[in-house]
Amino acid sequence: VQLVESGGGLVQAGGSLNVSCVAFDDGSMVYDMGWYRQSPGKGREAVAISSWDGERIIDLDAVKGRFIISRDFTKKTVHLQMNSLKPEDSATYYCYADTSPRSWGQGIQVTVSS
Repeated sequence: VQLVESGGGLVQAGGSLNVSCVAFDDGSMVYDMGWYRQSPGKGREAVAISSWDGERIIDLDAVKGRFIISRDFTKKTVHLQMNSLKPEDSATYYCYADTSPRSWGQGIQVTVSS
């Protein structure tokens, strides 16, 4: 599965951004998809997951209540809506799909200025 991310960019603290990820595969989207993020000097951390059967989970306590994950099965796309952004949300955001082996997007930069 090939994953292509879009969106992201630079925003002031308190603003919103959306990152999207399109999956290019040759079958149905019968796998979980989600987002990780990684900032300089830190390990990659799980942010959110959208399961193959429609369940949506925000994994990261620091973004609960601010980030929303959604999925369009028809368009094979997963979105991460990020609201009330903080400088500490600045990171490279990676889309993944739980294929075997796991598939990863190339990463997309989100920068939140104070």
